[in-house]
Amino acid sequence: MNHVALKMLMGDTGKYIGIIMGLTFASLIMTQQPAIFVGLMARTYSFISDVGLPDIWVMDAKVQFVDDIKPLQDTELYRVRGISGVQWAMPLYKGLLKARLTDGTFQSCNVVGLDDATLIGGPPVMLQGSLSDLRRSDSVIVDIDGATDKLGKPSAIKGGKPTPLHIGDSLELNDRRAIVVGIAKVTRTFQSQPVVYTTYTRAKSYAPRERKLLSFVLVKAKPGQDLAALTRRITASTGLAAYTQSDFKTLTYEYYMHNTGIPINFGISVLLGFLVGAAIAGQTFYNFTLENLRQFGVLKAMGTSNWILLRMICLQAVLVGIIGYGMGVGLTALFGWAMRNTILAFKFPWQLLLFSGAGVSVICLFAALISIIKVIRLEPAIVFKG
Repeated sequence: MNHVALKMLMGDTGKYIGIIMGLTFASLIMTQQPAIFVGLMARTYSFISDVGLPDIWVMDAKVQFVDDIKPLQDTELYRVRGISGVQWAMPLYKGLLKARLTDGTFQSCNVVGLDDATLIGGPPVMLQGSLSDLRRSDSVIVDIDGATDKLGKPSAIKGGKPTPLHIGDSLELNDRRAIVVGIAKVTRTFQSQPVVYTTYTRAKSYAPRERKLLSFVLVKAKPGQDLAALTRRITASTGLAAYTQSDFKTLTYEYYMHNTGIPINFGISVLLGFLVGAAIAGQTFYNFTLENLRQFGVLKAMGTSNWILLRMICLQAVLVGIIGYGMGVGLTALFGWAMRNTILAFKFPWQLLLFSGAGVSVICLFAALISIIKVIRLEPAIVFKG
């Protein structure tokens, strides 16, 4: 009977391909759109991930996410250092400053100021130069994406690609010279702005004059120290907010989830993909069943039980489901590979395979169910009707 079911399914090539294409489309949308969403959300806390050495981030109590900078006085650094359980605490400046390019245009950059002595908080991967080169006069390190694109030297040809920055090239930050001494690889941020690293003292000279310029205090706990207890101790002693790295990521992630329309937009896209896929697959599968009612009637007249007919329909649904799901996931993976070096956010965790697989399974179950109801109610006498 399994062979008969497959022959019936593939007998009408047009409808067979139509069902698979509907499921492929649904699988593609339910995998690709969430993958872009996950990649976009991961970028909201990418800066926290790149600064991997500290255990705890200390900041103003009103900070809502990583880019919501509310500066502190430098004296807060020494208060944090004096708390029991702290192995070391280092300052970090993070601000959005405008860089002036060689053609006179301006580009906003995320400027990160590292502790002058230790350079803690630097980029995770150096492609050219060394992190220690930041100790040179007027030196900065630029991320590879910014150096190649937004901070690149404008092309002499209108509309041409900019010439990437190299070691030795210079920028202007707040009318002060900045010499590129290194190129780094960092994770793209949510705004995809270029990232420029320098020392804490130099970053303060680049920044507009303000009374407070300390963005964060990076804290390393002593070995064996409970991080949750230390964060509570820091908050009680200083009145500042203290988060572990994972908690700060969660704070940032939840801010974007609750205060932007991104989840709703992607949710609507996934829902539409599911509904369109269900409509195409369900209708096509139902029409396929209607056209094969006589064959099912013959089988019933020959004594085939409803259970066997049900098994045949389920086999047909499972086969087209597996093929459609596999094609949709494969196209998503191919899309992600093609977009790997572009500005598009894309992250494909294994959980998305389960999510899209469950969605395709529901569609196949719906398509099979409406066909099963029709076949079970079928009277064998239909065979003898004209």
